[in-house]
Amino acid sequence: MLRLSIDYECPAPGWWEKGGRELWTSLAEAFDGSSVVVDTHLAESWLARAREIPGWEGGPDYAPHPIAVSPVGDDEEFI
Repeated sequence: MLRLSIDYECPAPGWWEKGGRELWTSLAEAFDGSSVVVDTHLAESWLARAREIPGWEGGPDYAPHPIAVSPVGDDEEFI
């Protein structure tokens, strides 16, 4: 399982305007909107599509992409 979340330190307006917003909404609509926990295979597939949208690489070194990826710990609770 992986957590995908909006990285607010990487605004990437071009990515959001050129399809990123629609892609994110298609995944996050059943969640709170800023973070989702999904199966690793779904996350990888989604990220492959996200990388194709112009602006994905536009952030600073500490926040290079508009969506951050992190592992979900075994002890974490989520719905």
